[in-house]
Amino acid sequence: MTTRRARRQPTSPGEILREEFLLPLGMTQKQLADHLGCDVKVVNRIVNGRTSVSAGMALKLGAAFRTTPEFWLNAQKAVDIYRASRDGMELPKPVPRAS
Repeated sequence: MTTRRARRQPTSPGEILREEFLLPLGMTQKQLADHLGCDVKVVNRIVNGRTSVSAGMALKLGAAFRTTPEFWLNAQKAVDIYRASRDGMELPKPVPRAS
């Protein structure tokens, strides 16, 4: 099995949050933070790609926007794997198959 590298960086959950939810709804980061019961700095860091979406935040975002928590975690996972694949880490050879 071979792994394929993504050619472009996946869309971050923060960009999705800003472009697909906040802007169309005319909602500010502060309004969202108040609605979620968190500090505006948390939302701002997600939107600006400075922090990852946690499982707890995925649950909150899913409930607030009628999506699944998996939607947010899958977006975060795609970004994390892309970044890890770009860091130059040497990967091990596959384990030999049992005969």
